[in-house]
Amino acid sequence: MSFAGKTALVTGGGRGIGRAVSLELARLGAKVAVNFAGNSAAAEQTAEECRALGVDAFAIQADVADPAAVDGMMKDVLGRFERLDILVLNAGITRDGLLLRMGGEDFDRVIDTNLKGAFNCLKAACRPMMKQRYGRVVAMSSVVGLRGNGGQANYAASKAGLIGLCKSAAKELASRGITVNLAAPGYIDTDMTAVLPAAAKEALLATVPVGRPGRAEEVAAAVAFVASEEAAYITGQVLCVDGGMAM
Repeated sequence: MSFAGKTALVTGGGRGIGRAVSLELARLGAKVAVNFAGNSAAAEQTAEECRALGVDAFAIQADVADPAAVDGMMKDVLGRFERLDILVLNAGITRDGLLLRMGGEDFDRVIDTNLKGAFNCLKAACRPMMKQRYGRVVAMSSVVGLRGNGGQANYAASKAGLIGLCKSAAKELASRGITVNLAAPGYIDTDMTAVLPAAAKEALLATVPVGRPGRAEEVAAAVAFVASEEAAYITGQVLCVDGGMAM
């Protein structure tokens, strides 16, 4: 599996799963644009590590919830790489809370970033990908989008909505040589889960048949596969990377 000569944009690519995806694509030969919203230091470091693997890479700031910012980002990426082959829709936030106590602002912000942000990026990438008659789109859903989760109505809705968005896009874009798939991680060992209380971690592990958290690199490997030539006949699918949580 090789991405030599390919170009990629990874939203939210500076940390966690996004960082692992950026590095995996770079390791396989792709040029990588590492998008970030606020943490420039992490994105710059990830881009530097990608360059150390021998590929062109750079960090680029844009709030994916802002369509104008996304259009500007896409223009800059195409200006540097001349084409876009792989789009990884990874940018996401959480604003957890029980449904009865969840404010409308917390709901809207999560939907705007996780779902509408993906829509903005996908829409912006469609034209160049359709023109070149080639593209690989991989969105980051979640086991929560398949099963729901107490205290995360907004996050679960955004991740479930992402599945519907991508399945619809997959049907629209298939004839143009563009595949659209999703990865749905479960309990992954990242900075976000590292701060959970021990009891919460134990409760999560009890729902994982393989008995351990996943690694960001394992999610990145799944993303790379569905973005590869080997997966050219796979589209509109949700690949669970969850140790069996969603079974």
